[in-house]
Amino acid sequence: MPLPFILIGAAAAATAIGAKKAYDGHQDKNLADDIVERSKNMYKKHKEALNEVNNKTSQSLESLGELELKIGSDFDKFDRLVEEILKNNNFQKYSDTKIQIPQHKLNQIKEVAITVTDYLKTAIGGGVSGAAAGFAVYGGVMALGAASTGTSIASLSGVAAYNATMAAIGGGSLAAGGWGMAGGAMVLGGAVVAPVLAVAGIAYAIHGAKALDNARDIRYEVDQAVLKMESAKDQLIRVQFYADRIKAELTKIYEVFSLYFEKLKDINEIVKTGDKEKILSISQETNTCIQNGMSLAAIMAKLISTPLFKVKRNIHGDVFTDKDGQPEILVDESGMQVIDHEGVEKALKETHEGFKG
Repeated sequence: MPLPFILIGAAAAATAIGAKKAYDGHQDKNLADDIVERSKNMYKKHKEALNEVNNKTSQSLESLGELELKIGSDFDKFDRLVEEILKNNNFQKYSDTKIQIPQHKLNQIKEVAITVTDYLKTAIGGGVSGAAAGFAVYGGVMALGAASTGTSIASLSGVAAYNATMAAIGGGSLAAGGWGMAGGAMVLGGAVVAPVLAVAGIAYAIHGAKALDNARDIRYEVDQAVLKMESAKDQLIRVQFYADRIKAELTKIYEVFSLYFEKLKDINEIVKTGDKEKILSISQETNTCIQNGMSLAAIMAKLISTPLFKVKRNIHGDVFTDKDGQPEILVDESGMQVIDHEGVEKALKETHEGFKG
């Protein structure tokens, strides 16, 4: 018996609707795949650009940190050498050297020397990856903490080691993300890194009826990550700019400081001989080497002690510290640490003028 006409029509309509849904589903899947592919390419393009900037900034920070650690180590050796010369009985007997260095400058030199000594023991001695870069970023904050809170830097050494390890999130468990030591919280802050890492962990395969919705969600996440990466790039470029300038200033001064340092080593050998005539002949030169060496050390110590980032202060200008005695770094609305442009520029200007003077 033939099917009623109405049933045949209904079947045909259902088939047509099913075919249209299948077609629409196919179209949606193609559109979803296209959205995902473009999102993947956009993410990859921006991540590669960020990685390039990040690597350059890492190298600048590592290079600056290595120099600052070397200078700080020499401060300690220089101080010991000067003390050995001045306390030598032969020198005291035959020389009329008078050393006049303001106490606050001597204190700053010692603070940097002690900070470096403890940092070398904990971070580098512990084999922390990227420890020099960590010091370039946090060394000034650590020295400021010791100077402003009166807390012995030795008690902060554990924090220093922790910062050197985790300050750049990518240096630890997120190394697979390719951040390197300049990335992550050390320079950028977790609020910047999180969206990028979230996208890195997205499974891009799209299946099911909600393929188009899922693809649009992925596109949104990628767009957010791209915005963060652009901000991160700008931040890293600014950090590299200051790291390179600070290193250039320190290098010029350190070269001259090293000349006085080496000369004092020769003077110390003469003093040890106890030869009266020779000691008298180097008396004025010794005074010059110590006086100028200390002055140059004080100039470098002030620059090294200047934090790259702003620290939190109350209305009286006092520095806020955490439970470990470390100054807290100010972050902006996006979660990135705020670069202290004014403070660093002022320190660079004073360093240049002090050295020239």
